[in-house]
Amino acid sequence: MKKSTLTLAVALGVLAQQAGAAGFIEDSKATLKLRNFYINQDNRNHGSGNINYQEEWGQGFQLDFASGFTQGTVGFGVDAIGLYGVRLDSGKGRHGNPTNTSNGGLVFPSDSDNRAVNDFASLGVTAKAKFSQTELRYGTLLPKNPVITTNDGRLLTQTFEGGQVVSNEIKDLTLTAGQIEHVKGRNSTNNSEMSIGGANSKATGVFSNQFRYAGADYKLTKDLLVQYWYGGLEDFYNQHFLGAVHNWSIGPGVLKSDFRYFHSTDDGKNSDTGAYYSSGYYGPGVTRGKVDNDLYSALFLYTVAGHTFGGGYQVSNGNSDFPWLNQGDGSSNYTITDMQIQKFGRAGERTWQARYSFDFAKVGVPGLTAGAVYLKGNDIDATIGDRTEWERDITVAYVVPEGPLKNFGVMWKNAMWRSDIANQKDQDENRLILSYSIPLL
Repeated sequence: MKKSTLTLAVALGVLAQQAGAAGFIEDSKATLKLRNFYINQDNRNHGSGNINYQEEWGQGFQLDFASGFTQGTVGFGVDAIGLYGVRLDSGKGRHGNPTNTSNGGLVFPSDSDNRAVNDFASLGVTAKAKFSQTELRYGTLLPKNPVITTNDGRLLTQTFEGGQVVSNEIKDLTLTAGQIEHVKGRNSTNNSEMSIGGANSKATGVFSNQFRYAGADYKLTKDLLVQYWYGGLEDFYNQHFLGAVHNWSIGPGVLKSDFRYFHSTDDGKNSDTGAYYSSGYYGPGVTRGKVDNDLYSALFLYTVAGHTFGGGYQVSNGNSDFPWLNQGDGSSNYTITDMQIQKFGRAGERTWQARYSFDFAKVGVPGLTAGAVYLKGNDIDATIGDRTEWERDITVAYVVPEGPLKNFGVMWKNAMWRSDIANQKDQDENRLILSYSIPLL
């Protein structure tokens, strides 16, 4: 039996003996989340590859269970997440998996004939213990912090496996540390190890099962949060993050300032073994090498009377692209440029952005929101001269605020991406998402 499985079994055995303790049952919660998800991608014009149009539609079910804690100096509990996706529409030509070495399609895993499977499912269990204001969790995790961020952009969410401890013993200070051993993609039922862009090919890529992270979030005042985080994927990279978020009341509105800095360097085999190299630009014709990146960004958002106006700028310095946990099957990172289609963190890239959104509750339509973002990236390092890219995203969403369908949501997301980067197709994308949550406990 694997060490992780044995540890989890022992923890669950302890919980079984104490399940009747006050708090464990009384504080338990369960929610069934329904998500109907449609997506299409139109890939056009220049670029390589033989997939020009992709389209899939499915119904997702997510069952979340969270117990309370048993009584005593140390309280014990257990959480669980059940994920199930059903294919409603997909064809082999629209699934988006031309070969059996790729990562499945847009939404669904692929069968032996490279078609979308009829359905797929997974179950995750997490044992937890609490002492004072410190909580330890081991099992399935959904981390969201500056160095590791769960992706929830498809039918089912991405999950990680490992351990994490979070402490709030000191007022206004949150300390976090953890180690991740496996990840399960958003269109997969299998746990896999982790990698980065440039080394993550399913056919020839290399992977690691040790990602360690730690961080401190300190609220200096009610309006100012400062952060330091570290994340390191063994044999790939070490990353340090500094951040500050400040809210300032100006006139009738509030100005939010968000500053972020990442310093990323090579680790282990990434420094001298080609299979572990990152993507980037290392001179004419050399697009892979060791991790070497400094990423600076600032984002400003001013909210007044339902309107939010925003602007930001990001610089990616160094030979490598910005590194993050990326297995090639869909992932997220904690940059201000992580958009619907692209990330805008290529070697040398300078990106500016403009944002606008409106909450229609201010004009008598509660639950309706809309927004748009435009980004332009310049100075991307390349042999043929600096390249550019841009993306425009539009989101319209409505959540029923009251009545029998309270919390039923409809969202439309449209994105357009264009570039002059070699071997990259332009892309248009639409997503239509219907969602509803049913409390069970």
